[in-house]
Amino acid sequence: MTTDQTHAVTMRSYWLETSTPSGDHSSTPIPKEVDVAVVGGGFTGLSTAYHAAKAGKSVALLEANTVNWGASGRNGGMATTGLAIGFRDAIKRYGERRAIGYFEEYNKAIQLIEDLVHEHDLDVDYERSGKMNLAYKPSHYEGMKATADALHRLVGQPVELVDKANIRSEIGSDYYHGALVDPLGAGMHVGKFGHALAGLALDEGATIHERAEVTDVERVGSSTTHVLTTTRGSVRAGKVVLGTSGYTGKPFGWQQRRVIPVGSFIVVTEPLPQAVVDELLPNRRMASDSKNFIYYFRITPDNRLLFGGRARFALSDPSQDRASGEILTKAMHTIFPQTTQARIDYMWGGLVDISMDQMVHAGEHDGIYYSLNYSGHGVQMANYMGKVMVDMLDGKPGANIWSDLKNPWIPGYFGNPWLHLRVGGAYYGLQDKLS
Repeated sequence: MTTDQTHAVTMRSYWLETSTPSGDHSSTPIPKEVDVAVVGGGFTGLSTAYHAAKAGKSVALLEANTVNWGASGRNGGMATTGLAIGFRDAIKRYGERRAIGYFEEYNKAIQLIEDLVHEHDLDVDYERSGKMNLAYKPSHYEGMKATADALHRLVGQPVELVDKANIRSEIGSDYYHGALVDPLGAGMHVGKFGHALAGLALDEGATIHERAEVTDVERVGSSTTHVLTTTRGSVRAGKVVLGTSGYTGKPFGWQQRRVIPVGSFIVVTEPLPQAVVDELLPNRRMASDSKNFIYYFRITPDNRLLFGGRARFALSDPSQDRASGEILTKAMHTIFPQTTQARIDYMWGGLVDISMDQMVHAGEHDGIYYSLNYSGHGVQMANYMGKVMVDMLDGKPGANIWSDLKNPWIPGYFGNPWLHLRVGGAYYGLQDKLS
């Protein structure tokens, strides 16, 4: 490990920097008409394009930047089980039957990734090394005990509890007060996976159009047909699927007003000696803690420590990314003193899409189909929802388990999240102190 002060940190996603794009799609001509136009080149859009094309539909995927540019290429690379709000909270809110269904959807989502990896022999560093949720306070561990009991009884989920006395069997730190481990959680190289999905979509006949930001959407009569105008031309689509998450823009104002983009930030160290890796996370779990200002971390395929979180409630830009990255580096050193001499090689940020209820929202409004609001749990669910969206387009009953959820407009929100971020940051910071 080194402490080279002259080393320039790469302010871009490790995942995107260490993966090979499926091609240059910035000049691919936009067709005049397709069965399905997909807006957004992340996992939701790429999966939708793949499954729709596989079903025999003509598909054009429109991306404002490049494939995997947004949240799908900027996250922690964790495909984890469970809801953003927690299983017991889901039971309180929705009742046992619905909560079980929502929880099991995440298991199905991880399985879909695994099926794709095996069916197509995808080289994406996929591994079911398990998920670990770490108790920030002793009271949080007591809650984990109740959650484990509920998951055993109602779902049959093979979760395990690790108390404070045995925490070193899972993490090389005494910072936390116990853990809830789910062996069904997985991790992968999301840069490689996104480009692999793009390749699968192309193989099935879909076309991908980068640098094609959608600037206007006009509905044709009362049908689901729309004309989408982009910075590179227009296309008439029989159906439109929106999968832009925290990057949803003004042409889709109804959806935009239901998504608050929140910055999530990550730092990645230089490759660490194997002995240090074995001490930090001996089982190479995907890990997160129980705070609202969450920390999450894992070992990358090449033995780096990736450490991320909502260091503060802010958007992502170069100055915010660096300031938040410095906060995270200090936190990483506090939790893992073993890393104080480790060089930071990568530092970046991106946007998580959060809704009022922190639940997935998918459906159809004014003729446009959409899947949004993954609340930081989108690696597996975004890919899964691409398949669900195609089932919805085909009219398959019961395809969308989230259809019965209300999706209210966020009061006072018109697309500028700054006030909501400040209020939310203060609220959740207080909750972390009082919980």
